[in-house]
Amino acid sequence: MHLSLANEPDLSTVTEKIKNILFAQADAWNKGDLSGYMNTYWKSDSLRFIGKNGIQYGWKTTFENYQKSYPDKATMGTLTFDILSAEMLCISHVFVIGKWNITREKGSIGGYFTLIFEKKEGKWVITFDHSS
Repeated sequence: MHLSLANEPDLSTVTEKIKNILFAQADAWNKGDLSGYMNTYWKSDSLRFIGKNGIQYGWKTTFENYQKSYPDKATMGTLTFDILSAEMLCISHVFVIGKWNITREKGSIGGYFTLIFEKKEGKWVITFDHSS
């Protein structure tokens, strides 16, 4: 029996796509565009987000929480990501570990994140986010 990996995605190619998605996400944030930032998340009630207030479910809930926490451009500041590792769990799931930092006048904040990206309908989206 011969097993062909010809259709398997190359980790470096997928990792590059994921990095580009995250950098586009940061660009949207830095323009004050929370809707654009949220485009990288799975638009589903099954999206899971874990932060300092515990686990939250759903795209809408996540978006509303961001709106409450970051009501204006000054509060949003400038977001940067540092991708520490990306691991392909299977053909349609990538596990990402990284650091985030927001620089702003009222005090910079930052922390770490773990994300699971899933390929849904041909598009890589975040289905799980643990940021602290």
